[in-house]
Amino acid sequence: MAGTGSGYDLSVSTFSPDGRVFQVEYAGKAVDNSGLCMAVVCQDGILFAVEKPKPSPLLLPTCLRRIAAVTETIGIAVAGLAADGRQIVTRARQEAEEYKKTFGVEISGGVLAERIGLFMHAYSLYWSVRPFGASVLIGAVQQERSEPGAPLQFKSELYCVETSGCCSKYRATALGKGRPSAKTELEKLNLETLTTKEALEALTKIFLVVDDEGSKEGKVEVEVGLIGKDSCGVFKMLPSEEVRAAVKRAREALDEMDED
Repeated sequence: MAGTGSGYDLSVSTFSPDGRVFQVEYAGKAVDNSGLCMAVVCQDGILFAVEKPKPSPLLLPTCLRRIAAVTETIGIAVAGLAADGRQIVTRARQEAEEYKKTFGVEISGGVLAERIGLFMHAYSLYWSVRPFGASVLIGAVQQERSEPGAPLQFKSELYCVETSGCCSKYRATALGKGRPSAKTELEKLNLETLTTKEALEALTKIFLVVDDEGSKEGKVEVEVGLIGKDSCGVFKMLPSEEVRAAVKRAREALDEMDED
């Protein structure tokens, strides 16, 4: 570490001569080494997909979830250290609750992402704290009408808040291991017409393509959450049986491509 930071990595409040904050960069490594995490804005909602860790076969399936609901219409996916991610999720829920108490309306995805960004950024300013070893994807869906009497349409927003507190808006993005390859695959999708059902098939296939061990039976464990038309506009987690079936179909499709 001393060879890399040359003493400038001892405190998060210290800049190196070339303007780097090494502890924030180190925190980003925790995200880069975690399971792949993706989210896509679709025509009829938004879909989250995360590679679920399996530290022990004795662990209950409901533990170590990386996707959670903030409100009925806002979901969050975490990449990085699980404990740090849990703290960010708790803060997001507190922010949403306080906003509704103060203003009487639900918080928007953009406002929530900005507040979480400020919260995470504060932990990169003082020597007495350390940066969060986690980044999050925040997705929100609102139902609105283009004009009175028109059918309801889904307006989806996706934000990525990084360990530094930097907040960016995306159509689709990825975090964790294999992020560059996953983003390359996401760029190939037609996001203008993509539905959440199609996104489920596409993202499960990306997990198998990106993960070197993904083609081996049982090596990829994925959890999926969505907000959109199929969930009546509220956040829900897809049943594990449905996700496993999608992974199986993706594996079969890739096997057929290899045979051709």
